[in-house]
Amino acid sequence: MLAAALFDMDGLLVDSEPLWRLAQVQVFGAYGVPLREEHCAKTSGLRLDEVVVHWRRHFGFEAVATEVLVAQIVEAVIALIRARAVAKPGVHTVLERVRSRGLAVALASSSAPSIIEAVLETLGIGTYFALRMSAQGLEHGKPHPAVFLQTARILEVEGPECVVFEDSIFGVVAAKAARMACVAVPDDHQRGDPRYVLADATLDSLELVTDELLDRLDRHRGVG
Repeated sequence: MLAAALFDMDGLLVDSEPLWRLAQVQVFGAYGVPLREEHCAKTSGLRLDEVVVHWRRHFGFEAVATEVLVAQIVEAVIALIRARAVAKPGVHTVLERVRSRGLAVALASSSAPSIIEAVLETLGIGTYFALRMSAQGLEHGKPHPAVFLQTARILEVEGPECVVFEDSIFGVVAAKAARMACVAVPDDHQRGDPRYVLADATLDSLELVTDELLDRLDRHRGVG
C-alpha cells in the first residue's frame, strides 16, 4: 500500500508562480535585462539557480554572478509571499485526507528552505509535513528525481510506496523517474501539454483528490 505522500509546493499548494515571475522580471530588469513574464513559463519547475543560469545564457548577461541574482530573487519572492500568498483550492482537504490514511506527508520542493518556510508559515500548513526537503542542496534539480528519491530515503519508504502531487511537467517526469505514482494538477496554461499523459491521474484541482483515487493508485501500483 501507499506509505507516503510527497507534495510539490510552488504552483501546487500556493499560487506562487506569478510571484516568482514578477520577482525574476524585477531583479533582471534592474540590470537592464529584458526578461518578461511570458518567458518565465519556460522554466517553471526548475531549481532557481538553474533558472538564473538559463536566462543569463539566453541574454548573454554576465555582469552579475548567479548566486547574487539568486539571493536577490529569493528576497523578493519571500516579501511577495508574505504579502500576497494564499492556498490553492483543496490544499487543506487533501492534506487532511492523506494524513487520515496514515501516510507520511512530506514536502519536496525546488525552492530554497527560506521560501518553503515562508510559504508554510503564511498558509498555516506547516504542521502537516513530517519532512521538508529542498532540492537546493542536491546536485540535480527536477526533472531529475533526486529530490523525491532523497525524500523517500529519509522517510524510509520505497519509490513505489509513494504518491507525488505535482503541477509542473518537470515534476511529473521526476516523480515517474523515481518510480512513484503521480497526480498532476497543471496550471491553466499547461493543461494542454500532452506530456501530462505520464501522470497516473491529471486533475483540474486538488479538490478532486478522493479516497477512491488513492485506492485506485494503490491497486494500480500493486504495492503491498
